[in-house]
Amino acid sequence: MLLLLPLACSGPGTRDSATEATRPTPLILISIDGFRAEFLDRGLTPTLNALADSGVRARYMRPSFPTLTFPNHYALITGLRPDRNGIVANIMEDGQIPDQRFAASNRQAIENARWWNDATPLWITAKRAGLHSGIMFWPGSEAPVQGSHPDFWSRYDEELEAVTRVDNVLGWLTLPIDQRPSLMTLYLDTIDKTGHHFGPDSVELNAELRIVDAMVRRLVDGLIERGLEHAVNLVIVSDHGMVATSPERVVILDEILPGEAARTISYGVLTGIAPNPGQTHKVEAILLGKHDHMQCWKKSELPARFHYGTHRRVPPILCLANHGWIIASRTWLARKDHFSLGEHGYDNDDPDMRAIFIAHGPAFRSGVVLPPFDNVDVYPLLAYLLGLKAEPNDGNFDMLGGALEPIGVARTNRH
Repeated sequence: MLLLLPLACSGPGTRDSATEATRPTPLILISIDGFRAEFLDRGLTPTLNALADSGVRARYMRPSFPTLTFPNHYALITGLRPDRNGIVANIMEDGQIPDQRFAASNRQAIENARWWNDATPLWITAKRAGLHSGIMFWPGSEAPVQGSHPDFWSRYDEELEAVTRVDNVLGWLTLPIDQRPSLMTLYLDTIDKTGHHFGPDSVELNAELRIVDAMVRRLVDGLIERGLEHAVNLVIVSDHGMVATSPERVVILDEILPGEAARTISYGVLTGIAPNPGQTHKVEAILLGKHDHMQCWKKSELPARFHYGTHRRVPPILCLANHGWIIASRTWLARKDHFSLGEHGYDNDDPDMRAIFIAHGPAFRSGVVLPPFDNVDVYPLLAYLLGLKAEPNDGNFDMLGGALEPIGVARTNRH
């Protein structure tokens, strides 16, 4: 029996009188958090590989910098890089929101639209055009961004099983036409969690690859059972990859930088640092020099290819760990129950940070392998598939235009 999660609803809003014939082909955007591009080559994901082989895949997709979950999910759904979409890190501070620290664990911040309002997620653009959206978890969907929620949404619950998540999305496709979402998202997070806990090359991670692939199979089978296998477009992405880490590869920041000199906003792979009053020159003298396992910059001097460092939420100084290393304090490490054996947040040109892109459905050609592209290029494609005028964005539609069938060509040979 189909289990439908009770979802919050923002109300019907302003709807047009479009019939089924004039509505866009439903689009399901699937994010598999932490799915490194190389994982597709392990022979453990037959469903994903079959969709890629009979549809469109990229050699790899380059995540935005920093290669963290919240910034990249918002980049995918808005087409703006983190420096422009405002979600510059998983943990942030903002002088204009002085009473609140942004973090995944801070429910009030996650639901505060002020953190998200710098950009317009696709579900808002869809709603303004009279289309419904169903969001099965996506960063930003829990806040009334620019005054509105998606039509169907739910507070993130990491304990909610993937089976139920998939079945909720399938359930939306059976709603009456005047309620049925045109845009749907599905967020699968266990690859990321397993990669953090056991590492990207562990037997546990390989086992989880099979499980997640089975969830995608469940979705595909559900479409077939409903006669929708030729009537729904699927776009499958990840936000970043994963690098193996070790307790032997840790930069202890408090052995380098005196605690009274600066405040550390976040530790990990990318560490943000704010010098205390009167300590800027001292902090810069310590951090901006050469280090064995990390590199530090003033925010204004970050490499241009990062497209990062102008937003007010980016800390004054950023230190980026070398491949496989992390940056920590002894106190921060002592508070952790388990040392993370897999991490992300590294240079977005690092091969282990590469993400996946797979597209399948009536809009897409078969057997196409695209050259690498940036993840912000996905947004204008999604808008096009829904017949929407894209908001101003950093993406390039031409990077993915070759994935599409010529207008008017029907696809009936999908399996």
